[in-house]
Amino acid sequence: MTSGSKSATNTQLRYFCALARNLSYRRTAQLLGISQPTLTAQINALEKSLGLALFERSRSGTLLSPEGRVLLPFAEETIQASLRFEEKAKDLAGGAQTTYRLGIPPTLGPYLLPFILPELHRRFAKLKFYVREAAPSQLVQGLFNGDYDLIISPYSQESSQLIVSKLFVEPLKFVMPSDHPLAGSKYVEPEDIRGETVLALEDTHHFHHQVQDICGEIGAQLARDYEGTSLDTLRQMVVMGMGVSFLPGLYVHSELHRPDELHVCELKDKPIVRQHNLIWRNTAPGRIFFRELGNHIRQIVSESLSHAVQVSDG
Repeated sequence: MTSGSKSATNTQLRYFCALARNLSYRRTAQLLGISQPTLTAQINALEKSLGLALFERSRSGTLLSPEGRVLLPFAEETIQASLRFEEKAKDLAGGAQTTYRLGIPPTLGPYLLPFILPELHRRFAKLKFYVREAAPSQLVQGLFNGDYDLIISPYSQESSQLIVSKLFVEPLKFVMPSDHPLAGSKYVEPEDIRGETVLALEDTHHFHHQVQDICGEIGAQLARDYEGTSLDTLRQMVVMGMGVSFLPGLYVHSELHRPDELHVCELKDKPIVRQHNLIWRNTAPGRIFFRELGNHIRQIVSESLSHAVQVSDG
């Protein structure tokens, strides 16, 4: 290193490790949630501070230089040491005294959070959440990018970078207008709704695809021309007799205060459910507390919502 040069920053080392894994400036910038010029500038600054070329650049792509290959494990070790330092500092300060960024789907947040946040606040007076709603796929990408500290999502794909703690299973209830010929029964035979028009949310929502699959199985018609933009919109379209639909159990529990408007039931021998999970990055400094937080959420749900959902075994 030349005399008077600046030391490598943690951000530069993190960008270096990410680029070394992906060997693509464009893809790495997308995964990090930064612009490609920003990534290039930080890598150039790191190389200048070290007096070394870490990558070989050519028209055919990007490769690690021999010097880069030697330094990569040391950079990874430095980042891990920094994370352990931050984690220990948070442990000492108390993980329940921090503001965390929580992401949650709009089809769940308004019907779950009023039950769990007040109780969490009672248990951890200094714990705060900055809550943002987004579709499950956006939540997961935002978690990778660092936009969220943790998310509640039906996402279940395995990833070595994420920790998935199961919270509870929520049923999807079958709903129809109160004057529908099938109204009045607790269970409806799947073959009885063959040919029915089934309304659903837009396909950015996770359970749209569950409804699409069940329609394909039983021969019902998914109405693509009248997709709802929210659960309230979907409910009102069913009330007006535009079709039948499926609504999440927590929404039914929270919002259906006039049972005479809709008939709520289930498909016989064909339960439809969605699993909700608490998810965080495996390198998150607060990951020890997040696991404890999952236990508290399961306990609160068990105490206040066990009649609407089924609590999972972590």
